[in-house]
Amino acid sequence: MIAHLRGKLIDKQPGQVVVEAAGVGYDVAISVPTFTALPSVGAEAALHIYTQVSDDAIALFGFHDREEKRLFERLITVSGVGPKLAIKMLSGLEPERAVQAIKSQDHAQLTRIPGVGKKLAERLVVELKDKLEDFAVAPTPSTVKGAAVEDVLSALVNLGYQRPAAEKAIEQAVSKDESLSADFDGLFRGALKVIR
Repeated sequence: MIAHLRGKLIDKQPGQVVVEAAGVGYDVAISVPTFTALPSVGAEAALHIYTQVSDDAIALFGFHDREEKRLFERLITVSGVGPKLAIKMLSGLEPERAVQAIKSQDHAQLTRIPGVGKKLAERLVVELKDKLEDFAVAPTPSTVKGAAVEDVLSALVNLGYQRPAAEKAIEQAVSKDESLSADFDGLFRGALKVIR
């Protein structure tokens, strides 16, 4: 059973990486948040691994964050959710927001995830709402307001940053200097300093 993998990143694409450890290249399925958190090809990477063993294959699922792996393991306990769908779900909704949607029985939010229909959303809520007490819930949406905030948020998301990370960077930049909320260039530079 492989539980953790550290090695050189040989190949990296959304949904999949190849990590070379001790001369062996491991093909690992990953979520989009893990993809964005990993370094560039050629660098050393470390992943928490879930190993699925079936009659005809051994599949590895990797997570940059231990909490994401824990949520993945809870998701696959739900009937009708296999590892591939669980990875797709974690790619469609940030883990904290997925936990919040399940706890608050927000079926509409869950059905926005590719591959999750109304019946599966209901099953996720019924089977998991009481089993996620030890998970953090997503923070409430950003309260930072200003002429430049939405434009900077849009620019950061278009550059490939995850929306929650971009929101947090903007909040931190504005908390240092409130006048930035009306200054696109200043806020953009300030948020970039925080997010990197």
